[in-house]
Amino acid sequence: MNDHAVVTSNVQKSFLLGATAVGALRGVDLQIPRGQFVAIMGPSGCGKSTLLNLLGAIDVPSRGEIHIDGTELSRLSDDGLADLRRDRIGYVFQFYNLIPTLTARENIEVPLHFAGKSASERRERAMQLLERVGLRDRADHRPSELSGGEQQRVAIARALANKPTLVLLDEPTGDLDSTTGKEIMTLLQNVSVEEKVTLVVATHDAMVASMAQRVVKLRDGRIESDCFAPGGGASPSKDSPAGAA
Repeated sequence: MNDHAVVTSNVQKSFLLGATAVGALRGVDLQIPRGQFVAIMGPSGCGKSTLLNLLGAIDVPSRGEIHIDGTELSRLSDDGLADLRRDRIGYVFQFYNLIPTLTARENIEVPLHFAGKSASERRERAMQLLERVGLRDRADHRPSELSGGEQQRVAIARALANKPTLVLLDEPTGDLDSTTGKEIMTLLQNVSVEEKVTLVVATHDAMVASMAQRVVKLRDGRIESDCFAPGGGASPSKDSPAGAA
């Protein structure tokens, strides 16, 4: 089994602004071992969200290679990419993106339905995850009946539904107060261990970075620094980019 959940090689991404090509990413080389909790930081416009979308197989690079769970994305068909997103990648959006007409449990069951799980399997897994995020008693509540922190917990549970290798989070504390944000990050630390997933978080929040194991800072589409966070609970490995620095 490949030891890395994510490997990128010379990843570049450009967008057309009128007749001008603007480089959002300008040669990103990144290796993320399985189970690591990584924060991607940098100023607005540095390429954080672009990188997250590329790792999530939502967009494709202009140049370079991306390997997720040992699979090189450019080799996959559209159906293959859809299967990869469904089975091996979870995505948590800043504003939750829950389906308003469904209950918390039903929202978590959506990816399980697309994975072909039976009704009993879907319910069992959803209730297990609601228990894990502390919301079992809110299973039958719709998003409008939940607080922002509770909606984010449901979104995290939904991202974990199909036991992915990789979970990507875009500003997970951006719409939360500081106390709730810290609770969410503590939850993520715990589930990353319990569910054995790799977490990659795009954030401006220094608190989030302090709780990650490793912090990668982007500037102008390039990696400016890559190091282990002082409070992240990880030690550099000689085989990792940060350990070799």
